[in-house]
Amino acid sequence: MELYCVYSSGYMKFGINFMSIKRAFFLLLIPVLLTACEQPLTELRLVVPVTPVEQKIMENLSELVARNSDVRIHLTAPPQSGASALDSLIEGRADLALVSNTQPYREGIATLMPLYSTVLHIAYKKTIKVIDPHSIFKDAKVYAGQKGSSSRLIFERIIERFKLAETNFSYVASIKEDPDVIIIFAPISPKRIEKYSDFRLFSLGSPDEVGRGSLVDSAVLLNPQLSPFVIPRGTYGEISEQPVLTVAVDKILVARPGLDKAIAYDLINEILRVRPAMASLTAGLFNQSPDDFDVSRSTFVLHPGTQAYLQRSAPSIYERYAGIAELVVTLMIGFLSAAFAGVKILRMRKKNRIDDFYSKVISIRNEIDKTSNSNERELAADQIRSLQNTAFELLVDESLAADESFRIFITLSNDVLQQLEGRSNRASSDS
Repeated sequence: MELYCVYSSGYMKFGINFMSIKRAFFLLLIPVLLTACEQPLTELRLVVPVTPVEQKIMENLSELVARNSDVRIHLTAPPQSGASALDSLIEGRADLALVSNTQPYREGIATLMPLYSTVLHIAYKKTIKVIDPHSIFKDAKVYAGQKGSSSRLIFERIIERFKLAETNFSYVASIKEDPDVIIIFAPISPKRIEKYSDFRLFSLGSPDEVGRGSLVDSAVLLNPQLSPFVIPRGTYGEISEQPVLTVAVDKILVARPGLDKAIAYDLINEILRVRPAMASLTAGLFNQSPDDFDVSRSTFVLHPGTQAYLQRSAPSIYERYAGIAELVVTLMIGFLSAAFAGVKILRMRKKNRIDDFYSKVISIRNEIDKTSNSNERELAADQIRSLQNTAFELLVDESLAADESFRIFITLSNDVLQQLEGRSNRASSDS
């Protein structure tokens, strides 16, 4: 931008450079953009499960996912399960929880993926003579977990299905109370079950009956979250001398309301990446989970990130970096606002400076009247020329703006000079 200003009888050319503001803006924007290009670290809070087995599984998962990825899963105390774990998600105290798929539907909770199956184990003392289900539970002490647990809920459905209430069994609160029958939903874990060598596993039927209208088929039909499961012979040594037909239910990873779609998508990818390592750490647990996992039995709605993964629809660049883009735009707006405010303040300061020159020129003009002699008028003219020189020096240094105010000052000072010179000429003629 160039501006021509009149100085007495000639012209002076000044180049006003506004590129410094642009350079400063882009220099500040570069580190912000470089930071935005980096993959952000994703921190997720997971409710600590109650059982030691599940705690160990999630600790292993957290450690494996943290390797060679930008996802961090932190286990948050205190240990919770079931409804209390879901409460933590609803209230925003955690991002993730591991719960049984037997939990009732909760508004806002979304399923990410099933992690592994927990299998119904019905173990009875080998001294009991088994004729039918009623003979196992007749006058027996039964441990089926705590009230409200997955084991207790499923057992109550079995009671209704097999009409076991009339067997006069009784619950015990702890496995240490020498129960006759133990009913637990647990992952396949040979080492954990081997210590119950005095027990045998009860089968709900023959594996050949699956799909042929058996009692297990009926249970699965009426309870869609269940699936038939066969514990192979010898899995638990003498405890499972024959194949055991039972049912399984998924342990699912669920998310709090509002968990970002891209974060969920990346988390699923990371879990599938480390699944072979998880299988090696916990034998028999993750071996049967295909890449296209089945979520048709989920109690909760599917998370959008889960749908995107199953449909092979990766999040777009906008979805993945929307938060960073918003930050960059906010910073840009903030910087531009600050820059414009700074320019406005600078212009005001320059305006105040030129006002001082106005005042001095007018003051000098007012001091000269018809009674002033030629020396006084010449001194006044020199003062005005000095003000003009000072103003042009400030203009070159960009301490004054070459705007309409500066042009008015030049016009005013030139008019006063002409008046002073005219009076000096008339005074000389009169003399």
